[in-house]
Amino acid sequence: MVDAAIRPTTDAAAEQVVAAAIDVERVNELLMGTWADTRREARAMVKDPAFWRDDSLAKDEHRERVLSQLHLLVENRAVHRAFPKRFGGEENNGANIAGFEELVVADPSLQIKSGVQWGLFGSAILQLGTEQHHEKWLPGVMDLSIPGAFAMTEIGHGSDVAAVGTTATYDPETEEFVINTPFRAATKEYLGNAALHGIAATVFAQLITNGVNHGVHCFYVPLRDERGDDLPGIGREDDGLKGGLNGIDNGRLSFDHVRVPRTNLLNRYGDVAPDGTYTSEIESPGRRFFTMLGTLVQGRVSLDGASSWASALGLHIAITYATQRRQFDGANGEETVLLDYGKHQRRLLPRLATTYAQIFAHDEFLQKFDGVFSGRTDTPEDREDLETLAAALKPLSTWHALDTLQEAREACGGAGFMFENRLVGLRQDLDIYVTFEGDNNILLQLVGKRLLTDFAGQFKGKDAAALAKYAVGQTAGKVFHGAGLRALGQAVADFGSTARSVELGLREEQQHELLTERVQQMVADIAGRLRAAGKDKVLGEKLFNENQAELIEAARAHGELLQWEAFTDAIRRIDDDDTLQVLTWLRDLFGLSLIEKHLAWHMINGRLSMQRAAAVSSYIDRLCARLRPHALELVQAFGYEPEHVRAPIASGIEQQRQDEARAYYAALEASGQAPVSEKVLKQKKR
Repeated sequence: MVDAAIRPTTDAAAEQVVAAAIDVERVNELLMGTWADTRREARAMVKDPAFWRDDSLAKDEHRERVLSQLHLLVENRAVHRAFPKRFGGEENNGANIAGFEELVVADPSLQIKSGVQWGLFGSAILQLGTEQHHEKWLPGVMDLSIPGAFAMTEIGHGSDVAAVGTTATYDPETEEFVINTPFRAATKEYLGNAALHGIAATVFAQLITNGVNHGVHCFYVPLRDERGDDLPGIGREDDGLKGGLNGIDNGRLSFDHVRVPRTNLLNRYGDVAPDGTYTSEIESPGRRFFTMLGTLVQGRVSLDGASSWASALGLHIAITYATQRRQFDGANGEETVLLDYGKHQRRLLPRLATTYAQIFAHDEFLQKFDGVFSGRTDTPEDREDLETLAAALKPLSTWHALDTLQEAREACGGAGFMFENRLVGLRQDLDIYVTFEGDNNILLQLVGKRLLTDFAGQFKGKDAAALAKYAVGQTAGKVFHGAGLRALGQAVADFGSTARSVELGLREEQQHELLTERVQQMVADIAGRLRAAGKDKVLGEKLFNENQAELIEAARAHGELLQWEAFTDAIRRIDDDDTLQVLTWLRDLFGLSLIEKHLAWHMINGRLSMQRAAAVSSYIDRLCARLRPHALELVQAFGYEPEHVRAPIASGIEQQRQDEARAYYAALEASGQAPVSEKVLKQKKR
């Protein structure tokens, strides 16, 4: 798309900016969300340097530091919020995730390792086990006397959990399950706590009893004896150095006919009697499997939030630096601040708008999660909605974090490449977020399938007349859009005026319409192409594969629409006019950036005229200029203090350097001792 020129903001553009000052405290309250108190409590805790990442440490020392930090979390009662009150917990699921996400600013390795211990290993026991399991193991999980691994992923199957190769075969003579890794590709891989610290694991395996495979279930499997030695049959390997998160002891686990008691099956959703009889309240194996996995959705929830806040931290650093660093002489004879350049605004401000949208969407997501896990809104439909929401938002926020941290790094030049300024380390550590807890593309495919199911559900039980009426409507719409009649109407209405294009077609209502129609049209088109397969599975697989990329893109558009709507809901809670104006500009920047990104689609499908499409990019430039004076306030509203940021270039040191340089040249000029520029000398001779 058209980008802003690489030039400073002009005086004319600056004059368009309304003199407004946002209420930073009010915006911070909105951003901190429903569990603001918990977030502030967590941020106060990690101001202690004992929680900070120490960049001087090698892998082994980093691992031990992070383990010691987990013990500090226990001492600070920062890990108990989701656990039952009878064990000293709070049964507050939303607060638990909110507090956990804030650990990303201390050290992402700390955040993820604590997530392995309490959010995965502990949660598997809590959510998949029954009271006997809770009594036996949860106290040790909570106080870290039982550090554990979450053994789901296999090197040969990755996100395809239903096809894992590890088996748990029941032996009725001894009333034990035999856990076995039948081939190398069934090795459990990439597991936090597996290489060194874990003394037990929750292992996902195919449950086989009386010759029948009942699908994947979860088992509690001890790994070490009381002396700390690996138990017989336990194979343990160290993953070694990784591309990031090297404070976590990721490793591999394999099992050579390891026996565990029958009661080590976490049997909330399926049980095996002493004689080997299998029972479950959920008759369908498929629904049983997805119900079990759904109880562990909090990993995706927390990654969505942590990624969004990591993006916020990166932008805090980059935008603070950009308001202080000067480069190249401007028309006034002084060097220009980086953020006064149109290109620099285009690099950072749309990403700032997206980060706001994601944080607002995440709070709504977290409310949904808390409602389901607290039991207030726990129905199969609510759980399915939660799964779909997690699969829609986690990919967008994790991809955005990588993009934002990389752009922030580049926007800070060589200073951004220095490890001490956080951006490089954050980018490395968050790299894995896009593929664990579900590969992003696979998650979006899940969303796409749900969109197709919901689309088909509109016609369930409808008669032929209703279907024919829909078909006629679709055809009429295709003709209207495809023939360019809408685009022609826009061009006539706009009379060649950018201002009219914006006023008539790019405000809130039109943004929502464009974003919504794109999702609806893409899903309808894909559904129409898949319908030809009927019950032919071979043709159905072929057609699905041909439309897979577009289905994933439709799911992504759906997630973007959810974020836009959450941003809009948030600004409607603002009663201060100046703050409302600035955040409306920021919301518009987010919405129009989405439209600009997919401008070709909107034009090909007749949703925007050529003129109105051109107005999108030019209006984005204007919004960036309007938001430029508020950029620093908007990142300050994230609420990060110096102990959270810990990046020298965002500490004010750059402003000191620039002030020192300007004072030096001013004093030199005033002394009359300044050397004469050769250019000035030649101009005088002309």
